[in-house]
Amino acid sequence: MNYLAHAYLSFNNSPVLLGNMISDFVKGKKQFDYPAAIQAGIQLHRAIDNFTDTHAATQQIKDFFKPHYRLYAGPFADIVYDYFLANDKNVFPDDASLKLFTLNTYELLDRNRQWFGEKFGLMFPHMKTQNWLYNYQYEWGIKKSFEGMRRRATYLAETEMAFSIFYDNKTEMQQYYDAFFSSVKNFATHTLAQLLEK
Repeated sequence: MNYLAHAYLSFNNSPVLLGNMISDFVKGKKQFDYPAAIQAGIQLHRAIDNFTDTHAATQQIKDFFKPHYRLYAGPFADIVYDYFLANDKNVFPDDASLKLFTLNTYELLDRNRQWFGEKFGLMFPHMKTQNWLYNYQYEWGIKKSFEGMRRRATYLAETEMAFSIFYDNKTEMQQYYDAFFSSVKNFATHTLAQLLEK
């Protein structure tokens, strides 16, 4: 799952949200440098990623990308999930609800700015000013996200084909998202409750 999904699956808990969003930038034992609730968010992120990566629906979406992109199929699938989540009327009934959620997410993150770390600290202003979370609802937003992945990846030469694969198979991918999202939400709810009890 990508940034919008990880934000949503933090359930408006500010330190958990921060941990969930910075997790990819926190390596090894560094997670123990953070307060307990942020650690819970870091661990929740990793549990969600593992659940997502091994889910049958994710495997189906990755299969669209694998012939051309092999190991990058997973990150493309993660971004695709954010597109469908942003357009999920059961989660965000209208444009205003998605906009409110994204603005609230940026505000909650700002409250814990002292824990950003260098890499997330450099990225967050771009996320906020370009409103990544809100713009995942648009095809052009997904295309830009794919392009951003290319700039960060070592062995990814282009993403035009990836966007064509997404665009041409969007209806089928939507069905896989529909089969997946309620299960990951239930998993995240249960996992976070366990983490916060520790």
